[in-house]
Amino acid sequence: MSATLAILAGYGALPQMLAAANHEALFVSFEGVEVNVPLPRHFAASFNQFGTLFDTLHAGGITAVCFAGAMTRPALNPAAFDVQTMQLAPRLMGAMAGGDDGLLREIIAVFEEQGFEVLGAHQILPELVAKSGLIAGKTPDSDSDAKRGLDILAALSGMDVGQGVVVANGLCLGVETLQGTDAMLGFVAATPANLRQSGGVFVKAAKQGQDLRVDMPAIGPDTVASVASAKLAGIVIAADQVMILERAKTIKAVEAAGLFLLAL
Repeated sequence: MSATLAILAGYGALPQMLAAANHEALFVSFEGVEVNVPLPRHFAASFNQFGTLFDTLHAGGITAVCFAGAMTRPALNPAAFDVQTMQLAPRLMGAMAGGDDGLLREIIAVFEEQGFEVLGAHQILPELVAKSGLIAGKTPDSDSDAKRGLDILAALSGMDVGQGVVVANGLCLGVETLQGTDAMLGFVAATPANLRQSGGVFVKAAKQGQDLRVDMPAIGPDTVASVASAKLAGIVIAADQVMILERAKTIKAVEAAGLFLLAL
């Protein structure tokens, strides 16, 4: 499978982890996205040149693609569009006007129409996915904040807002939006003491109906550092829905910070 796989790389550790397990894969980086290129087979792509990307993938014998790593919405330049991108522009522009889920579904459809199988990172490295149970730290005395966090995320799923929330003593201190997890946790960290009590949890889960092939939630050592800075007690993730990147480092960071990591 490795020789026919293309890793479409965004930011973070995930593309590097997939590359380490698939030495013969084609590593695709994108203009404006700074990443280390760990594989000899590499193509530097542009969001303005989908036709060139598709031609390169087909010519390289690629039959499956995996979108890996965080990626912000690109600034497109219509003057640089190739013919294929010009044809796709109305679809993609329309999807970009909505939420992330709609845009990602449209991108999946485009690649599948080109004959590529779209694989999730969790399908290539299933060991990344968190299973139910305590993963690190001490079992919390109560899971009420965790369950409330999951309930809030479930209620917001239809709004296509985000995948994370912070709850402390039953109160919601923050909801992840387009700015991302770190921004939300920074906002929580800046919350005055008179508006919050000690403790609290960061809860992360996939949105209901979310296509996990291209947007499965993930946590890693940086997440742990942000949670510790926000003075929370721990992290709760939805079992079978969230990946743990750099697991050994993440667990070590959780324990060093005196937090807990629990999958429900």
